[in-house]
Amino acid sequence: MANSPRLVVRTYAPLRRYLIVGGAVLISLIALYAAFEWGRLNAGYDSRSARAQLGELKDQIRKLEADSRGQRLQLASQETERAGQVRERAELSKAIGDLQAEVGRQAQDLAFYRGVVGENLQAEVVRIQQFRVARGAASGEYVVKLVLGRPLRPEDAVSGTVKMTFEGTTAATPVNLDLAAVSEVTDGTLNFNYRYVETLEQTINLPAGFQPARTTVELQPARKGANPIRQTFLWTVEAS
Repeated sequence: MANSPRLVVRTYAPLRRYLIVGGAVLISLIALYAAFEWGRLNAGYDSRSARAQLGELKDQIRKLEADSRGQRLQLASQETERAGQVRERAELSKAIGDLQAEVGRQAQDLAFYRGVVGENLQAEVVRIQQFRVARGAASGEYVVKLVLGRPLRPEDAVSGTVKMTFEGTTAATPVNLDLAAVSEVTDGTLNFNYRYVETLEQTINLPAGFQPARTTVELQPARKGANPIRQTFLWTVEAS
């Protein structure tokens, strides 16, 4: 009997092989990730706290961005306001210049019309050429120097009286002191009598706490019909 060939039946299942291989790879990846997390955990790394910290940092970034936008808006508003103030100051300066020019023109017109109508203005017979204040030897002591002159050609001597009022504050309260209150001039009046120039010097003692601001000088000529002269000077003490 002749030998007949054997029939061998083999089962071929590629899907099962793919599943096994895929499962093995997936298990390996999971094992590697678990080992990675276990290593980070042992090293003191906490993913939850890291995510929480990351969220806090994002919140801080949003807050800083909001603050930055607010500051930029505030800066833009300030720049706009500053530009408006500069424009207003320029307009105000122009308006002041125009007013000063108008006052000058009106003064010229007034002088012209006075000349036209021949207004008989009474000439001054005496004038204040100089007013100076120097420190005295003691505390609160000052020397007031007044130089008087003649605005016109002097034909004869001129005489009269001088009064001074010292204006200032004491403890923020306005106070006016006459010459009698700050000197030995009992009646508060100085006399003058000269033809060309006369210099009057008077020592005064200001009370403690009094802050002088200005001095008003009034000249009263003795000549009949002469107008009094009144002039105010800021309180400025000469350097020693």
